[in-house]
Amino acid sequence: MTDAEETVMVKQNTPKKIGILTSGGDAPGMNAAIRAVTRSALNRGIAVAGIYRGYSGLIDGSIRDFQMRDVSNIVNHGGTILYSDRCAEFATEPGMQKAIATCRAPGIDGIVAIGGDGTFRGACDLTNHGIPCIGLPGTIDNDITCTDYTIGFDTAVNTTVEMVDRLRDTCESHARCNVVEVMGRNAGHIALHAGIATGAATILIPEIPFDEDEIIRKMIEGRKDGKRQFIVMVSEGIAGYAEKLAKIIPEKTGIETRYACLGHVVRGGSPTLRDRLLGAEMGAAAVDCLLEGKSNLVICERDDRIVPMDINLALILDRLYKDKSLPGELEALPQKELDEIYTLLTRKRSKMYKLYNTALEISK
Repeated sequence: MTDAEETVMVKQNTPKKIGILTSGGDAPGMNAAIRAVTRSALNRGIAVAGIYRGYSGLIDGSIRDFQMRDVSNIVNHGGTILYSDRCAEFATEPGMQKAIATCRAPGIDGIVAIGGDGTFRGACDLTNHGIPCIGLPGTIDNDITCTDYTIGFDTAVNTTVEMVDRLRDTCESHARCNVVEVMGRNAGHIALHAGIATGAATILIPEIPFDEDEIIRKMIEGRKDGKRQFIVMVSEGIAGYAEKLAKIIPEKTGIETRYACLGHVVRGGSPTLRDRLLGAEMGAAAVDCLLEGKSNLVICERDDRIVPMDINLALILDRLYKDKSLPGELEALPQKELDEIYTLLTRKRSKMYKLYNTALEISK
């Protein structure tokens, strides 16, 4: 194919109207991404449609054309102005056909889908049915393996730090321990980052084994050494353990202990600079990809660079990292793609272990 032929093909594949949706758990910074996609597309003469309530809205037609002013004054707000939903019907063929028909009616011929791995699976299905999609990683959990940071993670960590700092004040006053359970789904990124930032005595995450007896020993030694307060940070991925540990600690150490579950409060609030910037950069990059005739990609950040990755490979990488690989899927990959996946897998795990070892070295 000549350069001229390729240019013609790209122009033919260029969307005339881009739809935007947010799906799964909301995350601060999603609005910054919505704003960036909308304004980047409109400034290039591409129409934009906001799809409300994720894939549910795509099925039932909850869609409205966006203009510049529709995304004014949203960049500083948490949550998502497009709302979110989890849609079981979309996973069925009849639901998919309804969604495709809904896209065709208003002329949507490209979609930017903001969310986590479930959102990306939906985007893959739409692409396979002829609607080009680009995924943006939006989740506070930071559990999308192909990217260093997801939209919403930085805000969630900063909110956690602020709340734990307040707990530390009262712990110090009363010589107590607080076992703090934080969100993160099955990943320990929020607990690990916030634990280091708040000087937690112990950090427990599902990715790395821990020794309960060693936790108790460190606390006893710390109290003998004059330490008045203890913060024990536990990821919700270790289901039910934080509350259990809050009962074990006073029994074995004599240290008065309280259990605190921060819950969904860490999902809300005004996004940090990092999340606003990340949402803006990823949103603009998604439009670039669609206008270049590309699809079935997820936009990632690695080493402060915005880079695209095939969604199918990103999902395989994610399943491999989470020990949920499907039978035969790795064997079916070309060696080049397999090498890329294992390089990114090693990179992600190495960064987490390095950070965890740092936490061990500076804790007391």
